[in-house]
Amino acid sequence: MRSTLSKPVKIKLSDTPCVRNCCLDEADICLGCFRHLDEILAWRDCSSAEKQNIMKKCQQRSSDRKSEI
Repeated sequence: MRSTLSKPVKIKLSDTPCVRNCCLDEADICLGCFRHLDEILAWRDCSSAEKQNIMKKCQQRSSDRKSEI
């Protein structure tokens, strides 16, 4: 039997970018997905363009966090 875990997973912008590693830092940024608490709460109602903008911010936050280490 073949495992479904070996298949690459594509995330659609309609899906949540949550990685189930939820822990907010002192600025209310999730250390798992790098969304701000307000972005997490609003995600469901965001347009595709807004979600793409949030994802760009998350990528930048992730990069910034890695450079701080």
